[in-house]
Amino acid sequence: MKNIIGRKVGMTSVFTADGRYVPVTVIEAGPCTVLQRKTVESDGYEAVALAFGDARKNGLTKPQAGRFKKAGIEQPKKLVREFRRFIDGAPEVGGTVSVDVFQEGDRVDVVGISKGRGFAGGIRRWNFSGGGRTHGSMIHRQPASNGDTNAGHTHRGSRRPGHLGVDRTTQQNLEVVRADAERNVLLVRGPVPGAKNGFVLISGGVRPPKTPTSRGAK
Repeated sequence: MKNIIGRKVGMTSVFTADGRYVPVTVIEAGPCTVLQRKTVESDGYEAVALAFGDARKNGLTKPQAGRFKKAGIEQPKKLVREFRRFIDGAPEVGGTVSVDVFQEGDRVDVVGISKGRGFAGGIRRWNFSGGGRTHGSMIHRQPASNGDTNAGHTHRGSRRPGHLGVDRTTQQNLEVVRADAERNVLLVRGPVPGAKNGFVLISGGVRPPKTPTSRGAK
């Protein structure tokens, strides 16, 4: 399975080989250093820990610095993440995973932290339809009844106004428009979660995209 860590740079538009003019998100993907390989015998499961982005040595804790020292990596990294669905034949500890593992037309799943929207009402947070807009309803954007008023507490899972955003978000089946190995850049078509300069995790698509079928076809 293809996996890599990247940083969201911004958006642009490019022409594809078949002449389409498509908007894309630019992601600085890798190079990532293999920090650790976990096995069933030693850890109970199989995974590969990748590290991305240079960090200052004096900004690390002793356990973090010791982990890089054990792996023989002189330059510490900012972000370390494990991938259980790791790349077949991934490099050993100290090796590098670059953007050349992806090709044009690949489908990928991108994980990131969504943008923070602050405190939001029910209409923006939960897509409530709102109240009446005429005849003096006075509840245009206010939440209406949401359960038993005698319960004395708010039931778990109730959809109320509150904090919106800053959640771990996954977008599936995004299309890789271009993979530039020289610049370590991925051009992805689709909604990549997060703000500019935010870290994202890119993996090969788990679910294949649905193909349109004619009605009544078996």
